[in-house]
Amino acid sequence: MDDSKYIMQDGIDDWETVMFLYNSALKEVGTKLEILNDEFVHIHKYNPIEYIKRRIKSPESIVKKLKRGGYESTIENMIDHCNDIAGIRVVCSFNSDIYRLAEMIGAQNDLTVVSVKDYIKHPKDSGYKSYHMLVTVPIFLSDRVINTKVEIQIRTIAMDFWATLEHKIYYKFEGDAPDYISRDLRTCAAIVSDLDEKMLQLNQAIMEAKQETEE
Repeated sequence: MDDSKYIMQDGIDDWETVMFLYNSALKEVGTKLEILNDEFVHIHKYNPIEYIKRRIKSPESIVKKLKRGGYESTIENMIDHCNDIAGIRVVCSFNSDIYRLAEMIGAQNDLTVVSVKDYIKHPKDSGYKSYHMLVTVPIFLSDRVINTKVEIQIRTIAMDFWATLEHKIYYKFEGDAPDYISRDLRTCAAIVSDLDEKMLQLNQAIMEAKQETEE
C-alpha cells in the first residue's frame, strides 16, 4: 500500500502530527547512518562519512513545490507528492564511498528503498551530481507503526560545495539565471568531477604505497 495512503487511513491527517513523523524518521535514519559509519571505522579504521546534514522542508517550500506541480496545498498532496520533506545529506570524501555507503544503506532490513536516482552516472543538465535514495523507515508509536519517507542524498565534498553555491546563485535569480551563469556553472561542475577523480586516484596511490611499505 502507498505510504501516504497508509498515513491518511491511520487517522494521521493533521500538520503537527505529520511533521512529528517526518522529524522522527529523520532521527531514525540519521542514527542508522552514524552507526554504520562507526562500525566501518571499527572494522576498517576508515570513515566513509565526513559529515551529515539533516533538514525538514519549510512549510513555504512545501507549498511552492506543490504549486509548481499543479497540486492543491493539502496534507494528502504533501505526503503523496513531496518526497523530500525529510532530507538527509551525507557527504563523503570519495566517489567510491558513495556507492559503498548506498549498498550498506540498502542492506538495512528495517529500511525500505523506494527509489534510487543516480545523478553521478547521469548528471542533471545543470551539472548537478549526487546519489539520491528515497527510503521509508518504520516509526513505532505507542499504538501503531507508521512507515515514513526520508530522502537521502549522498555526495562528495566537492559535489556538495558546487551544489550549495549553485542553489544560492539560482535563488538570487529566482531560478531564472542568465545563460552565461548556467554555462559557467556547468564548466565548474566538470572541474569538480575532474577534482573528485584525481583525489580518488591520489588516495588509491597513497593506500598502495602504504601497503608496500608495510610489506
